[in-house]
Amino acid sequence: MDEKPGRDEESTHKVETVFERWLWNSRLLVMLAVVPSLIGALVLFVIGTIDIIKVVVGTLAYYVIGGTEDIHDTVIPDIIMAVDIYLIAIVLLIFGLGVYRLFVSPIEQAEDHASSHPFNVQSFDGLKDKIARVVILAVIIEFFRAVVDIRFQTPLDAIYLALSVLALAAALYLMSLAHKGE
Repeated sequence: MDEKPGRDEESTHKVETVFERWLWNSRLLVMLAVVPSLIGALVLFVIGTIDIIKVVVGTLAYYVIGGTEDIHDTVIPDIIMAVDIYLIAIVLLIFGLGVYRLFVSPIEQAEDHASSHPFNVQSFDGLKDKIARVVILAVIIEFFRAVVDIRFQTPLDAIYLALSVLALAAALYLMSLAHKGE
């Protein structure tokens, strides 16, 4: 009878070890988020670059060839849209690499850079913070894209715009205070 409890303990330990290995390897499920976000970032970088190339081609056509389509109303909004696309791609890149680093394995090349580098995420809160910064920049870019298209109907519209810019400046100032130590 002395042998049976030993076997049960050994069997229980074996099952526990296998289960814990399975639990540990389940962290690789995050690859279902990492790979698509990196692919999404690549797609958005390509789209943003093609949009910029279209602006350059349109500008050259207008000034060099003497194109008939006026580009003055579209160049700035198109460039702002491309920058917005780039920022969203950067969010996906930071997210994908940050999640990989946190849950799967540190990235050796990233370890050689300062901890403030966007890809050197030390915690989940750090990842959220870095993503939030870029998202805020994307919102600011979107705000400026909307401002370019504003046509003032009344003086009150100008006051609303001034208050919006003031609120945006205050938010940027507060954000810089929060990250002053970094």
